[in-house]
Amino acid sequence: MNLRIILRTGASVFGLSAILLVAAPGLFLELLGLDGTSEPLMWAMRMIGITLVALAGNMWMNSLQGDDEKVRQVGVVMAVSATALGVLTLMIPVPLTWFAIVYSIVGFSFGAAYVIALISSRR
Repeated sequence: MNLRIILRTGASVFGLSAILLVAAPGLFLELLGLDGTSEPLMWAMRMIGITLVALAGNMWMNSLQGDDEKVRQVGVVMAVSATALGVLTLMIPVPLTWFAIVYSIVGFSFGAAYVIALISSRR
C-alpha cells in the first residue's frame, strides 16, 4: 500500500465529511442518533467541519510535498487518529445506528491501512 495514496484518499473522505458537517450538521447528527435540532450541537459540528477542512488540506499537501520520512510521520499521526475516531464513534452516548457503525468501520479501516502502509514502507 502506498502511504501517499492513503493520505489523499483519507483527505477526500474527510473533505466530504467536512462539507456535510458544515452544510447539513443536523443530518449528520441524526445519522449518528443524536439530536439533529440542537443548535449547540449543530454549531459544534460546523466547527468540527471547518477543522476537517484544515486537516484534509494538510493531509493532501503532505502526501504531495513531504519527503518519505515526513510522510511516514504524518502516517503515524493519522493511524492513531483514524483508529481513535473509530473507537470514539462506537462510544457515542446513544444507541448505535447503522451510520455510526459504518463510520467507525471507515475509521478502523483507515487506521489499519496506515499501519500496513507504514510497515511496508520500512521494507
